[in-house]
Amino acid sequence: PELLRESPDLRLHLIGPLQSNKTKDAVALFDAIHSLDRPKIAKAVADEMARQKKALELFVQVNTGDESQKAGVSLQEADAFIRQCRDEFGLTIEGLMCIPPVDADPVPHFRVLAEISNRHGLEALSMGMSGDFVEAIACGATHVRVGSAIFGARIPLR
Repeated sequence: PELLRESPDLRLHLIGPLQSNKTKDAVALFDAIHSLDRPKIAKAVADEMARQKKALELFVQVNTGDESQKAGVSLQEADAFIRQCRDEFGLTIEGLMCIPPVDADPVPHFRVLAEISNRHGLEALSMGMSGDFVEAIACGATHVRVGSAIFGARIPLR
C-alpha cells in the first residue's frame, strides 16, 4: 500500500492461486487477477468487485498440460468455464493464462491457449516466462512473467 501511494501509476497483477477467503483483500489490492480457475473463486471475485465497486482485469487460468499439481481449469472445461464466468457471474474476462509443463515444448501449449482465446474473442494472453517468453510473444502473448530474466535467479530459501 505504501508503494502504491508513492507510485500511483503502478499496476499490481496477482498471478498465483487465489483462496476464496482472500478475495476481499485481493480485489482491494490488485488491478488484475490471472488465476480464475473454479466457479467458487469466480463468484467470490464477482461479488467482491460489486461490493467494492471496482473493476479488475481478469484472466482464466487454463491447465494446458493437465498437471495435477498445477491450478487451472482443464482444456476440456475451459470453454464452459469462460461462458459461466461471463453469463452466470457477469464477469468481463480479458484473457487467458497458462504455465506449460516444465519439461515440455511450450509452443503447443501457447498455441492451444491462443485458439481458446480466439474462440471467445479475448484480447489478452498471459503466458511465457523468462525461459520461453520469446516463443510466447510469437504465439500472441500480451503479458509475460520475466522476473529472473530481469532480477536474476532466485536465491533458495533455507
